[in-house]
Amino acid sequence: MIKLLTIIGARPQIIKSAALSRSIKNKFANQIHEVIVHTGQHYDDNMSQVFFDELDIPNPNYNLNAGSGSHGKQTAAMIDGIEEILLIEKPNCIVLYGDTNSTLAGAIAASKIQVPIVHVEAGLRSFNKSMPEEINRIICDRVSTLLFSPTKAGFNNLLKEGFKKNNPGPYSFDNPKIYHCGDVMFDNSLFFSSLTNHSTTVLSDNNLEIGKYVLVTIHRNNNTDEPERLNALFRSINKISNENKIKIILPLHPRTNKLLAQNVSSELYSTIKTNERIKIIPPVSFLEMIALEKNAFLIMTDSGGVQKEACFFKKPCIILRSETEWLELVESGSAVLVDADEDKIINAFLHFKQSKKLKFPNLFGDGNAAGFICKEILKNIK
Repeated sequence: MIKLLTIIGARPQIIKSAALSRSIKNKFANQIHEVIVHTGQHYDDNMSQVFFDELDIPNPNYNLNAGSGSHGKQTAAMIDGIEEILLIEKPNCIVLYGDTNSTLAGAIAASKIQVPIVHVEAGLRSFNKSMPEEINRIICDRVSTLLFSPTKAGFNNLLKEGFKKNNPGPYSFDNPKIYHCGDVMFDNSLFFSSLTNHSTTVLSDNNLEIGKYVLVTIHRNNNTDEPERLNALFRSINKISNENKIKIILPLHPRTNKLLAQNVSSELYSTIKTNERIKIIPPVSFLEMIALEKNAFLIMTDSGGVQKEACFFKKPCIILRSETEWLELVESGSAVLVDADEDKIINAFLHFKQSKKLKFPNLFGDGNAAGFICKEILKNIK
C-alpha cells in the first residue's frame, strides 16, 4: 500500500484536497493510505474547519498551528514541522496543492530529505515574480517528481521551462513526469453543485434573486493593502450598483474587512456602508460559495480559483488584477483583465451587460482529475 502525506493550509487547498480524499475513499482505499497535515496557515474556523465539516474531508492527522506572521517566519515554522512529520511517517510521497506558503514549505522540507513530491496545479504562471505565489509555484515545480497541470497552457509552460513530454521512468525530481490532467476543482464543483439546491439558504438569507446580483471577492494583498487600489475598486463597485440598480454581495476575508475601514476614505466607506444594494458578509462555506457563483449575473474577483469557478458555471468574470494564470479565460472572451482601473472595471461590466453570447471553453477536464492522479501515483511512486 502507498502512503501519501497531503499538505493543506489555506482554504483553497482544503477544498482541493476533498477531491483526492474522496477518490481515495471511494476507489483506492485498499491501495492508498492518506495522512493529512494541516499547517494552520488559515486558522480561523470560518476559513478552515467549516470546510472539513461541510465537505466530509477526513480530519487532519497533524496540525502545525503555524498561524499568521511574515512569509519567512510562517514558512520556517511549517518547514520545521513538516520535516519532523515526514521523518516520523516515512511516506512514499508528499502531495502539494497550488502555490501558498504551505506549498513552498512542503516542497523545501520534502526535497531536502528526498521524499518524492506530487504537485497538483503545476505549471501555472502569472509571469509576475513580485507575487509570492509565483515564486512558490516555480520552486515547487522544480523539485517535484510528478507534476499535474490542470490546463493545456500550464502543461505548455512546463515544456517551455525544459520539462520533457514523453521521458521514460523511473521518475524522480531529476527525471520528473508532467501531465495535463484536468482540474480537481472542476471535479469538486460538479460533485457539490447539485447539493447546494437543498443544503444552503445563502441566497434567501441575503435577499438575492437568481441572475440579479454581482458576486465580488477581494483578498490579494496588493489590492487590500494599497489604499489607492482599494479606493478605486470600491468606487467602481459603488458606481456599478447605483447606476445599474443591481445588488452586489461581498463575502470578505476578516483581514480585508479590517483594511476596508482603514484604507478606504471615510467618505467612501460611509457611502458603501449606507448603500442598500451592497451587502458585505463574512466568509462563506464552499457550498454557499458555489450557490453564490452559479446563481450570479456576473463575478468580479482577484482570486484565481474564483476565476475558474466562474467559467465552470458559465458566468462572465471581471478580473481585478493586471495578470492571470488562466489566460485561456481572457482569450475566450468570458473574462476581462481590468487591474484596479475604475474606468476599465465599469466598461467591462457594461460590456458583459450588453453581451448576448459568450463562449465558455471546456478547459478543465472531464471531472475525474483526482482519479487520474491517484492512478498515476500508484503507477509511478514506489
